[in-house]
Amino acid sequence: MADQSCPLSLPGSALFACIVLLILLSSYTASSTILTAHEDNDFLECISFNAMHTKLPVYTPNTTSYTSILESRIQNLRFSSTDAATPNKPRFIVTPSHESHVQVVLVCSRKHDLQIRVRSGGHDSEGLSYRSNLPFVLIDLFNIGTIDVNIKDDSAWVEAGATLGEVYYRIAEKSLVHGFSAGKIPTIGVGGHISGAGHGTLLRKYDMAADNIIDARLVNVKGEFLNRETMGEDLFWAIRGGGAASFGVVLAWKIKLVAVPTTVTVSTFERTYEEGVTDLVYKWQTVATHEVPEELNIEVDISVRNKNDASTTGRLGKMVIATYRIMYLGRSKKLMQLMEDKFAELGMQEKDCKEMSWIESVVYFARFPDGIVPLERLLSRESEYSKCTFKVKSDFVTKPLSKTTLEGIWKMLEENEFAFIMTPWGGRVSAIPEHEIAFCIEMEICI
Repeated sequence: MADQSCPLSLPGSALFACIVLLILLSSYTASSTILTAHEDNDFLECISFNAMHTKLPVYTPNTTSYTSILESRIQNLRFSSTDAATPNKPRFIVTPSHESHVQVVLVCSRKHDLQIRVRSGGHDSEGLSYRSNLPFVLIDLFNIGTIDVNIKDDSAWVEAGATLGEVYYRIAEKSLVHGFSAGKIPTIGVGGHISGAGHGTLLRKYDMAADNIIDARLVNVKGEFLNRETMGEDLFWAIRGGGAASFGVVLAWKIKLVAVPTTVTVSTFERTYEEGVTDLVYKWQTVATHEVPEELNIEVDISVRNKNDASTTGRLGKMVIATYRIMYLGRSKKLMQLMEDKFAELGMQEKDCKEMSWIESVVYFARFPDGIVPLERLLSRESEYSKCTFKVKSDFVTKPLSKTTLEGIWKMLEENEFAFIMTPWGGRVSAIPEHEIAFCIEMEICI
């Protein structure tokens, strides 16, 4: 049985709401073209010659630590195997510790006709950063993760191998009234997250991570180092939300810090099917996206529990549960006033609210299994959750789902093993033109 606590965070954008299905699978079989033998020695000699006097670790399936390095950041067990001969695996794994190392790998890979896959040390639900049907080199950037925060100009340079948790922690070291709008899971890698757009609890107030990028450092297939000025606005547009791997390797992002209040309010509580889940979720669709201020984010996770785990039973012996996760950039008194005015049916109470600093809310929404933890936990690159086997599908909704549709979804939840996560958009998202970044330019692409 797969671990139902397996977390995820996906990038994305839409005008109304994003719905994510986390399908937990008991087994999965991948078919692909088995890699054929390549000119390994020639590639390794190219690396050695061009790296000159610097140390550039390269691992092959015959290297003792090859499997441990490959597996260390694979969260989805669909793509995990201890068999080094399994199809889709990299011919070489390179772990650069300097930007010049990436340049060398690109030059040598191009010379020897090897594809490139780039992994920034975080979550890749579909395994696209470490799989290919053709011979390829995996560049794992986990050793390139320096973070330089500049509070004076509200910015920070963040290397692609850093994690979101590290970014949040380093910002908080300098200021408790600055933050960054990105994902909730601290072990997500910055490089892939931003290049795919990236969203989290500050989405409605400050839009996506990719909308808060000032500059970038990139090395292209020719081995040229580029910044925003030298790459040009077209390429700078493309790497923010369009996936940067098609254009080069992003080495670092210059992010724009955003203002957060000294005190924010968070809340997590549940409502069961018998407590009117269908009616509440139906109303949530318009309230959470259009009727509440952009400082308020209300996410809903829908799941099921077996009858032995709930006080009352639902259909088919299971209970449908809606978990509301609320983030408000302000004090609890104001939040309660808003909820009573806009969504009194939800029955949220003052005892459900917790006031804290923004950086503490990052830890809160990370949902560490053992509850309250020190802020230093954000610096850990090891996932706090058990690895599991899962499939993720996201979609965008431009109008409210009907109650009949919602009831059909609940029935599917009861009959199958998956979670249903609904994230509200609106707010600042609706105010920014769709063409600003290379993500979801036309709604037809999203639905």
